[in-house]
Amino acid sequence: MPKKSVTIRKLSREDQRNLDIEIGFLEGLVRRDATYLDALRILGDDYTRRGRYADGLNIDVQLARLCPADPCVHYNLACSYSLTEQFDRAIAELDHAINLGYRDFRWLARDPDLRNLRKHPLFKNIRIKLRSLAKTGC
Repeated sequence: MPKKSVTIRKLSREDQRNLDIEIGFLEGLVRRDATYLDALRILGDDYTRRGRYADGLNIDVQLARLCPADPCVHYNLACSYSLTEQFDRAIAELDHAINLGYRDFRWLARDPDLRNLRKHPLFKNIRIKLRSLAKTGC
């Protein structure tokens, strides 16, 4: 299941403090076990919520290495590439996620993490692919 968009929103000071505490805790867990998937997923989401897109990207790259066949991991990696304005890589990862079986096209069409990517000229190739898949029912 893909993460719901965690694009940065205004956080209260208390929310920021709590998120920073959680991030510190999760970083400790990941230092002890770099393959702890649940901790990595939450940490990546938390980094993104805190606006630390490059750190979130690093986590998503690590998750993609650990879970190479997981379409949701590659979808989230595409989101991170989009948030860091690496559009060529975002398109490649989104295409890869779709090839692996990602099919939540309704969410893809409105996910705020992909807002910049949907405006990019390369996204037309993804639209064409989505239409083709919709026609075939795959």
